[in-house]
Amino acid sequence: MPESPTDPRQAAETRLPLGDLTVLDLTLARAGPTCVRHLADWGAKVIRIEPPSTGAEDIAGDRDGPDFQNLHRNKRMVQLNLKSPEGHEAFMRLAARADVIVENMRASVKHRLNIAYEDVRAINPRIVYASISGFGQDGPYAKRAGVDQIAQGLGGLMSITGLPGQGPVRVGIPIADLTAGNLLALGVMMALYDREHTGVGRWVQTSLLEAQIFMLDFQATRWLMRHEVPQQAGNDHPTGIPTGVFPTSDGMINIAASSARLWERFCDAIGRPEWKAKEAWSTQKGRSAARAEINEAIAAVTREKPAAHWVELFEGAGIPCGPINTIDKVFADPQVQYLHIARPVMHPRLGEIELVGSAITLSGYPKDIRTATPDAGAHTEAVLSEVGYSAAEIAGMRAKGAI
Repeated sequence: MPESPTDPRQAAETRLPLGDLTVLDLTLARAGPTCVRHLADWGAKVIRIEPPSTGAEDIAGDRDGPDFQNLHRNKRMVQLNLKSPEGHEAFMRLAARADVIVENMRASVKHRLNIAYEDVRAINPRIVYASISGFGQDGPYAKRAGVDQIAQGLGGLMSITGLPGQGPVRVGIPIADLTAGNLLALGVMMALYDREHTGVGRWVQTSLLEAQIFMLDFQATRWLMRHEVPQQAGNDHPTGIPTGVFPTSDGMINIAASSARLWERFCDAIGRPEWKAKEAWSTQKGRSAARAEINEAIAAVTREKPAAHWVELFEGAGIPCGPINTIDKVFADPQVQYLHIARPVMHPRLGEIELVGSAITLSGYPKDIRTATPDAGAHTEAVLSEVGYSAAEIAGMRAKGAI
């Protein structure tokens, strides 16, 4: 029997879950674009709005570089001078038809440009307006400039990262930026779901500081509930021992065997069943107190054989274990290749490139990157014509520097 034309498997070939949404992207740097990337990857019609080119250094940085290409795929690019009356009017015409606006300007900037939530809501009550700031839209730090590393320090992360006594260490990725972007995307989806019931949009907010503290998770709650101030623990888990990095004859591996059951399996697998009889090592609290002694004992055994031996042995015993890969080895890993998280896309000038695909899988929908990151202003005229501007009007705006 032939499939119905409305069969979801057929529909997935022609549309994506967010294909009915129009998103205006006013973001810069990384936190805001991380949010928008989620929406763009899953089909939203994203229009990225940037200021017209001036001939000076591009505020976006190297547009052909890995960072920009990875953040801004699956979008259309428009240039508007929001400081000009014509550019502002064009933005508001786009905003009147949009579902979502995402921005990460300082609070004062969007109010000065008259494109804040209140301005847009007046012409489009259904708008979901999404904002990321450094420290919050108001409060004593609202006017401060916020970037990832400042949030890592202020939010406590750098005090618990690194080896004991090493001093503060930043995490190797912009984790506050990325988390804020991920959380904002979740907030946008909640607001859109709410709009289905209320008919009106919401102002969705988060900040680098809030996102960073949220990511402290159990380390933050240790303070809130017990007034324990977590310290640097290096590669060891702060509370679950043994969990950490151990030497082998040809490199380093991670081992995680902190629960009572895993500890017993581990002792048998590594050939030291007598460790189970040590009363001081028989509880999680005891193993935590004897962290250095246990780690030294384990290292004395693991350094005798190569990493592959231990990974195979511990995996066979059901004990979490794995290599510590450099980035090139990450993408050579068979499981990573099986997951196809490296996604190809054809760029008109750079040729075929690979970018990091979505980490989300939805049954029945593809995860392909549909289009490479366009050049600045590549779709300005097309987008303006779609909202009613004539060719003559567009030419006039260009002459005035509005686009």
